[in-house]
Amino acid sequence: MKMEWLKREQHFYTRRARTVGLLVFFLAGRPLAAVSGRSQADIEYGKAGEDRLLLDVSGPAGPGPFPVALLVHGGGWTTGDKEGEIARLAEFLGAEFTCFSVNYRLAPKYRWPACFDDVQTAVRWVKAHAAEYGGDPRRVALIGYSAGGHLVSCAAVRSTEETRVGAVVGLAPPTDLEADSERRGKVSRALQALLGLSSDGLDEKARAGLREISPSRRVRPDLPPFLLVHGTGDRSVAFEQSLRFQEKLRAAGVSCDLLPLPGAPHPMGDWEKSDPAYKEKIARWLKETLGPAPRP
Repeated sequence: MKMEWLKREQHFYTRRARTVGLLVFFLAGRPLAAVSGRSQADIEYGKAGEDRLLLDVSGPAGPGPFPVALLVHGGGWTTGDKEGEIARLAEFLGAEFTCFSVNYRLAPKYRWPACFDDVQTAVRWVKAHAAEYGGDPRRVALIGYSAGGHLVSCAAVRSTEETRVGAVVGLAPPTDLEADSERRGKVSRALQALLGLSSDGLDEKARAGLREISPSRRVRPDLPPFLLVHGTGDRSVAFEQSLRFQEKLRAAGVSCDLLPLPGAPHPMGDWEKSDPAYKEKIARWLKETLGPAPRP
């Protein structure tokens, strides 16, 4: 993807005796103001049995239509909510985007695919109701952090015409869960809870389950553009996950940009120490990728 505000330089990291070129972003322009013109909390976007599925909305004042960001929180599929770290990004993007930040059902009470089903439900609801909050349902981006990055990537690679979006941003997303478990030498407790596994062993049952829910296994040519944002010092989700996912997407003809955060660990709260402008870079990539509002 060619953009006037985007300059490319190659940074090389040696991993397992190989050198990998990385895309680094340099953006011109003034910072976006981190202010919202309107907000509303705990809107019901669906029900799952007796559980109410809730989201928060924030965005600029005015009629719009504004591009839409649907944000999905992290927490290892077992913890976290829409008011956690992801809320800081929603607050920032709310200056120019209509932002919806969602809760979803958590493991171990709810196993796969409950959390994934909830994200799909949220996509359908946002596309149907975005205009009521000043958003443009024709310009929707999925943004997810950590486990949320896994879920938005899954939503993209498994999408139908009904749930297709215009862009995807994965923030330190685990995209090949079998490879990640091999790196650890076991299945993490979070994934055991998500998949209902009784041990941390990497037997064939576990491997089959991990492959089934790995976005990297379902890459196809008709996917929307991706932006992957990942700290090179991440010890929870290896930076190499995003390198390999980018390679697979590009090999399939899918546009995928990578924003590496030099030395940054997994927690989003530490990312500004590595790159104080990373939120601005995400916002500018989204605006360029989603484009202006179509004419009526």
